[in-house]
Amino acid sequence: MDDVRLADFTLPELRKSLVSAGLLLGIFVLFAYMVSDVLVGVVAGVVLGAYLIPFHDWLRRRIPSSRLAAILSITLVTVPLIAILVYSWVEISEAAQYLDANRTTVAERLTAALQRIPFARELVVQDDLSRWVAAASAQSGRIVGELREAVDIVIIAVAVFLFTVYYVLTDHERILAYIRRKIPGRYQDLSTEIGDNITAVVYGALYATFLTQLLKSSIILAMNLIWDVPLGVVLAIASFFIGFFPIVGSWTVYVPVAIYIMVFREDYAGGMLMLAIGFFGLTLFISMYLRPKIAAEKSHVLNFYWMFIALVTGVYTFGLVGIIIGPVLIGVLKAVFESVTGGGGPVAVRTTESGPPGRAALG
Repeated sequence: MDDVRLADFTLPELRKSLVSAGLLLGIFVLFAYMVSDVLVGVVAGVVLGAYLIPFHDWLRRRIPSSRLAAILSITLVTVPLIAILVYSWVEISEAAQYLDANRTTVAERLTAALQRIPFARELVVQDDLSRWVAAASAQSGRIVGELREAVDIVIIAVAVFLFTVYYVLTDHERILAYIRRKIPGRYQDLSTEIGDNITAVVYGALYATFLTQLLKSSIILAMNLIWDVPLGVVLAIASFFIGFFPIVGSWTVYVPVAIYIMVFREDYAGGMLMLAIGFFGLTLFISMYLRPKIAAEKSHVLNFYWMFIALVTGVYTFGLVGIIIGPVLIGVLKAVFESVTGGGGPVAVRTTESGPPGRAALG
């Protein structure tokens, strides 16, 4: 279709276009506000659904019902997760009961440990224990209300996540066909490049994130077993999930455990060694170097530097979904830049022999 100039619009057509654009913008803003609390569930559902498609197609060749194959695919992921959560809940409940029954002994040990520290020799934890309990009781109503609200949001997000996975698995062919029909022919090359880049960087980012989180949790589990830390397995599981969130990372597990070793075991060398392994090995090396390196090598689109920028700034800007949004933004920027410049300019493009066909690396 030929380009239409603004002067060619009649007044009724222009008014209709402005009203339609305003209505679309308003609906989009309301929709974004409506799904903001469950956006993580939507993104996670789309990503998990996309990666379960091959397994779903494999089941489809053996099961006539697409819906049943989708349910079985989702069950494969959710059942182990539920088992892990139930196990963790049982272990934490037992630990909480122990602490409640032995809080005086715990307070005495904390007092003895604190009094060995300069400027803290006059602190007596057991004298302040009743005051802390009273303060906690005064805040219990507010805490319960906030916890109930958080649980409601989590339940809704989980429901959205599961239905999103189901929708992607059962209708992914129609979704892709619909998107292709809506893209004008003149933009097919750009849309293909953007789609390839998004697929590649999302795969690389997720692969690297899950692999490094598993590696860090395994190291934390090994350290917990070596130092015979209570709830060692649960803490390792917690570190796996906590590490996905911005600011809160694996350090929220290994730092308290190291303090526990130094305070209750009086093993200062062991506690300092755990802190050193955690900070230099887990936080600096694995999170800051190994994760973007693996993601860059798997994506074959962004080099280490740009993947590092995408992961770090994406997570700290957008939160948990920044693991996806950060690499996607830079991947789309690269596709648009190369489309506009024709692949020339200061951006050097090279094809990697080990990567998938059509993948290029930036840098």
